Amino acid sequence: MPQSITRSLAVLALLGLSASALAQTTVTESWVRASVPQQQSTGAFMVLTADTDSALTNVASPIAKTVQIHAMTMDGDVMGMKQVEVLTLPAGKPVALDPNGYHVMLMGLKQQVKEGENVPLTLTVKTAAGETQTLEVEVPVRALTAEAPEHDHAHMH
Repeated sequence: MPQSITRSLAVLALLGLSASALAQTTVTESWVRASVPQQQSTGAFMVLTADTDSALTNVASPIAKTVQIHAMTMDGDVMGMKQVEVLTLPAGKPVALDPNGYHVMLMGLKQQVKEGENVPLTLTVKTAAGETQTLEVEVPVRALTAEAPEHDHAHMH
């Protein structure tokens, strides 16, 4: 094979690798609900947008013994929560994690979470191609009575 064709194929292969390595997930509108002394859990909320089909597979934080992705459920008039192992993030579509749908639960809090502080979260996102992205975010704490901000993504659960 001529050297110029080999070189061109190598460049194309590298471009393909770099394009897939650039898969990104963005975190916007993030916040954690403040807690009161001795409270054992609180929620974290945000909007996630992945540029390729992906999934949120794990969330961790040093302020909680256990961190889980949850979904709000309704059984008649009874509201409940259940753990979700993987949260699908369709390419280019914002997925809202809010108090009335999917959200992150921080359980076994090691300290009170106070308004004005930031909570470190580590999000693990896996692309459909099997690549893993780790996002380190500092999430602001809002008042215990805070409601979800108004946005157009609520239907994207």
